[in-house]
Amino acid sequence: MRLHFFTIHDIEDFRKKYRFAGEMKDFEKISTARTPEEFDQEFFGYLIKRLYHVPQEIFETKIYGETGIDGLRLDFNFGLRLDIPEGNFRVKISDFDSEEIFFDKYISGGRLISVENYFIRWHVEVFLDEEKVFSHTLDLEGQPVAVKLNSTALGDQISMLPYLRELKKFHRCNLFFCPNKILRELVAQLYPDIQLVDEINFETYATYYPDMVLSVFPLTSADYRKVSMTRVAGVLLGIDYLPPKNFFKPTAPPVTNEPYVCIAVQAGSAKKSWLWPGGWDIVVDYLKSLGYRVFCIDKNATEENDGFKISMPAGAEDFTGNFPLMERANMIHHAKFFIGLGSGLAWLADAVNCPVVLICGFSQDWSEFYTPYRVANRKVCNGCFNDPRTSFLQIRCTYHKDTPRELECQKKISPRMVINAIERLIVDKNLIPPALKNF
Repeated sequence: MRLHFFTIHDIEDFRKKYRFAGEMKDFEKISTARTPEEFDQEFFGYLIKRLYHVPQEIFETKIYGETGIDGLRLDFNFGLRLDIPEGNFRVKISDFDSEEIFFDKYISGGRLISVENYFIRWHVEVFLDEEKVFSHTLDLEGQPVAVKLNSTALGDQISMLPYLRELKKFHRCNLFFCPNKILRELVAQLYPDIQLVDEINFETYATYYPDMVLSVFPLTSADYRKVSMTRVAGVLLGIDYLPPKNFFKPTAPPVTNEPYVCIAVQAGSAKKSWLWPGGWDIVVDYLKSLGYRVFCIDKNATEENDGFKISMPAGAEDFTGNFPLMERANMIHHAKFFIGLGSGLAWLADAVNCPVVLICGFSQDWSEFYTPYRVANRKVCNGCFNDPRTSFLQIRCTYHKDTPRELECQKKISPRMVINAIERLIVDKNLIPPALKNF
C-alpha cells in the first residue's frame, strides 16, 4: 500500500530542523529517497514509529469506516487515516473550527495519514472530477473511541488518567482504555465506569495515544516543558479544563495501626534526587523523633546512575521491592503523608489522596501536580527541566556540568527547608505526632 503522509504544519517547520535532529543519524543510513519530497515522506513514517512507539499496523491495518464510495474509507485511529481508490480524486483536509486548510491535493490510490495524532476536529472533503462526493467532520459523540498509553513512566501515565472520564463525558463517546498492565488494577479502582481492553483492534472510530513526546519536531500541541504535566493529556484530547481529582478507596487495610510516613528517595534519574549530603538521614531522624515510623517504599534500596549512588536512609524501615502498584497505592493512602521527589511514586501518592512533600528544584512549581508542600531553592539555578532551550533529559546538568555549581538545584535544598514543609503540613492537616500525644 502506498502511504501519503501530511502535516498540519508548514513542511518547512520540519525541514529546517532535519539537519540538527538526533533522529537523523539513524534515519540517513536507511533512507532511499531521491527527492526532498520522498525524503519527507520516508522521514514522517520513521518519526511516527520512533517517537510514538506505535506498531506497523497503524499504517497497514484495515480501515472500517465506510463512506458510500467503493474503496474510500476513513477513520481516526491515528490522527486521520483515509484510503483513496484509483481515480481523479482531490482531497481537502482542514480544521473545522479554525477553517485552516492543511492539505489540498489530487491523489490516486493509497492511504493518507496525518503526522499529528492528537485531537483535531478534522473536516474532510473529497472531490471526484471536481464534484464533491464525500464530506465528513470528526464527531466523537456516540462513537467507539479508544485511548492507549504507550509511556512506561509511572508519573506520565498517572498524570493522564483524570482525563479518561472527562473524555467520555465531554465528547459523549463510548470509551475503551488500553492501559499499561501495571496500571490496570489502579485504573479499575479509580474509574470503574471506564471499560478496559487488552489491545486496540482498530475497529473504533478514533484512537488516541497521548504521550509526553519531546522532540525538536512540531509533532504535538503540548510541549510538556512549557505546559504543566497535569494539562498535557487535556491539550492532546481536546479538553481545555482541569478535571476534578477522583477519590481513592483503599482495597486493603494499613500494614500497621501505628502512624507511619512513606518516603521514596529514588527517581528515574539521580539528577532528580535530593542531593544534600545526609539530608534524608536528618529528615528520617526528625520524623522518628516525632514518633512516626518511616517506610522507604522505593523499588530498589540502592541505585547508581548519573554518577551518583543513592541509598535508602539507614534509619528508615526497608519496604523496598517490586510490589504490585495497588499494594503501593494502599500503603501510601494509609500513610500520614508522603515525602518524595519528582517521580512516579509522588504522582501515585497524589492520586490516592495522600498529602505530599515534594522535594523538587529541577522543575518549576507548575510543572508537576500542585502541592502546597513543595520544597525548592529558587535562590540558586533551578527549573531547567522546563526551559525549552535546554536538554535536561540528555545532559547531566544543563548549565553547570563539571563545575562546583553542578546540580545545585537539588544539592542546595537544606534539611531545614524540608522539615519546615513537614511542620506546615502537620499543622494544616491537624495531625498530632505520636510523640506529642501525651502533652
